[in-house]
Amino acid sequence: MSEKKYEFTDETIEEDGHILHRIRALRDFDSVHAGDLGGYIENERNLSHDGVCWVSGDAWVYGEAQVSGDALVYGWAQVYDRAQVSGDAWVYGWAQVYDRAQVSGNAMVSGEAQVYGDAQVFGEAQVYGDALVFDGAEVYGCARVFDQARVFDQARVFDQARVFYQARVFYRDEVVGVRAERMPPEELEDK
Repeated sequence: MSEKKYEFTDETIEEDGHILHRIRALRDFDSVHAGDLGGYIENERNLSHDGVCWVSGDAWVYGEAQVSGDALVYGWAQVYDRAQVSGDAWVYGWAQVYDRAQVSGNAMVSGEAQVYGDAQVFGEAQVYGDALVFDGAEVYGCARVFDQARVFDQARVFDQARVFYQARVFYRDEVVGVRAERMPPEELEDK
């Protein structure tokens, strides 16, 4: 392990019985400078001292969750339970990643999206808006899941696929390089 890159401040918050501590950078790395305040974590297992990973803004990481590599968690995002955010992944906005979900590679989870229940988002994939990815589902490649779409029950969305509006992809379905949409007929005419 490299030298420590952050310390706990005296500022704490409590969430569901967990005491989270605001962090402060001890050294310069990436766009973070010594003295910069970060977000909140429960313990040092939540945020690696290696790489340039960081938790900033009012984001929370707690429980057995881990942020590592060059990953960023910021805004008001929450990563908790046993979730992992790694690689160059970003989790931001009001997004939540929890249970045993994994977000990795160059993936992004944002808006009010949620990834949970052993789900995986990786590669260049993006999950945003009010989308949910859960129950062992996988979103990867350059796939996008957004609006109020739901991907669950071990379904896979990959390559250039787009799943949006109120689409549901489930029970081991696969969406590959196509659009999966359910829109009112008047909106389809405009496409």
